[in-house]
Amino acid sequence: MTTRDKLASSRRWVVKIGSAMITDEGRGLDHIAIRSWAEQIARLRERGKQVILVSSGAVAEGMSRLGWKKRPHALHELQAAAALGQMGLVQEFEVCFKQHNILTALVLLTHEDLADRQRYLNARSTLRTLLDLGAIPIINENDTVATEELRFGDNDTLGALVSNLVEADTLILLTDQNGLYDRDPRSNSDASLIQQSSAYDESLIAMAGDGGALGRGGMRTKITAAQRAARSGASTIIASGAEEHVLLKIADGDNIGTMLTADKEPLTARKQWLANHLKVQGRLHLDAGASKALLKKGVSLLSVGVTKVEGKFQRGDVVACISDTGREIARGLVNYDSVESGRIRGVSSEKIEQTLGYIDEPELIHRDNLVLL
Repeated sequence: MTTRDKLASSRRWVVKIGSAMITDEGRGLDHIAIRSWAEQIARLRERGKQVILVSSGAVAEGMSRLGWKKRPHALHELQAAAALGQMGLVQEFEVCFKQHNILTALVLLTHEDLADRQRYLNARSTLRTLLDLGAIPIINENDTVATEELRFGDNDTLGALVSNLVEADTLILLTDQNGLYDRDPRSNSDASLIQQSSAYDESLIAMAGDGGALGRGGMRTKITAAQRAARSGASTIIASGAEEHVLLKIADGDNIGTMLTADKEPLTARKQWLANHLKVQGRLHLDAGASKALLKKGVSLLSVGVTKVEGKFQRGDVVACISDTGREIARGLVNYDSVESGRIRGVSSEKIEQTLGYIDEPELIHRDNLVLL
């Protein structure tokens, strides 16, 4: 069985549709396209697949309703546009899926919903229950309340995090491009489509461009999203939403778009949650020995290997581990707050009590609460 065939036979899909596709390049909701995707998803359901839909387009639809030609920069204007646009977006999907006797459920998420462990587990249980009930969850970022500091950043990232959340087999990113090219096809007529690669291929980022006027994502964010999705074992397809019957062709194993495969062992659900914190509370800089030990041996992080502490954090917060070369190599739940961590940096575990006057844990971050990136 080929890689494409394995993907085609996968059971649980997360499908993300970009703003340009949903809103016909900002001219308003593309009713014909939305009707087509709903029909395709209905047919996927008949094949036994569970589908979660991550839909962009609320802000773009709100802009269309308001007659705005350019995406606003002010957060309150973006939030107002999202609130207006979400109404039309949800109504359209509800009408289209109802024609196939399929229930739909709106789920609006913020970064805080997935950063908090209890809310993360609640969201996972709700989505799984909706799938078991035969409904199509339609997910978007809750733009009306999300602050700029705590945004997912784009719905490609949200789609990847939802893939992790429900342990999906496949993430489909539908965009206005045919896939990932080795060069920008808009300015290079001889650009070649990359049909398949590892999600972790470091050369891919250099080939990616930025987002368009309507959306915040570009090919760069799609590659990063594929890497995040791969943490739970999901492969990613980047394909054109304008391709006729694109979802059904993917389900048939057709060689369309770009496939980015998950080539590493999936992380446990807990470590996926740790890895997917988009905002860390602090940074621990490591010496060469600690960096090597974490990367090669998978051990706990000891205070003796820390050279510098940045940020303000509490015990139990998620912090980033920065290698001696300046690269983030891990994240974990820290056992000491930022002041305590600063006092015991470079200190051996045996001398923590002597330094602080007490000891909670011999490790700064235990390996069970540490995930390599």
